[in-house]
Amino acid sequence: MSVFADLVQHLADLLHPLFGATAAAAAIVLFTALVRLLVHPLSRAAARGQKARTRLQPKIAELRRKHKDDPGELQKAVMALHAEEKVSPLSGCLPGLFQLPAFFLLYHLFSNTTIGGQANELLGHELFAAPLGGRWADALGHGGMFGGAGLVYVCLFVFVAVVATFNYRRTKRMMAANPVLPVADGQPVPGMGAMSRAMPFMSFFTLFTVAVVPLAAALYVVTSSTWAAVERAALYR
Repeated sequence: MSVFADLVQHLADLLHPLFGATAAAAAIVLFTALVRLLVHPLSRAAARGQKARTRLQPKIAELRRKHKDDPGELQKAVMALHAEEKVSPLSGCLPGLFQLPAFFLLYHLFSNTTIGGQANELLGHELFAAPLGGRWADALGHGGMFGGAGLVYVCLFVFVAVVATFNYRRTKRMMAANPVLPVADGQPVPGMGAMSRAMPFMSFFTLFTVAVVPLAAALYVVTSSTWAAVERAALYR
């Protein structure tokens, strides 16, 4: 934690001539961009895997028809098909999983009053009037929604809502272009109907995350989700 705190502080010091009092917030945005650059190869692999899985849908639908009365055999056949086509069903999860350590580091860094036995000086940094270690509830308790800190969160919520709406529309278009194929007799894959209806709304979960984590971690989430939206739009064209 001390090493990570020093990294964030050094980035803030480098950016201070450009961003002044908001240099630490800018450092978090830059750190997030560096993390996203590191996992970009995984994102590209996930995009290739998604396209490959889309191409495999007719074959998987045929396997479901063939083994509809034997779930165990169906699972073996689907796994064999993925292995034959060199497609990993988990590749889409890897970019998110590799980012979790960075998110939790920021979360703990701006949740603790001491780091390495000394006062956590990073908690003194702000994004305009909002402390980077504060939460939305703190902003509401000090000035309300339209106070200085509250307005920072209002802007974040609006920005996240715009990005989530963009993701929602893109996901709806992708799912309309690649509908779930039926198993047999025109019936969809069990459970996929509910999942398909819920999936476009998943981006809006970011609003809840921003509301409950320290502002520094919220900045990471907002920057990462924005990067991901642009990245997916480019990779899944």
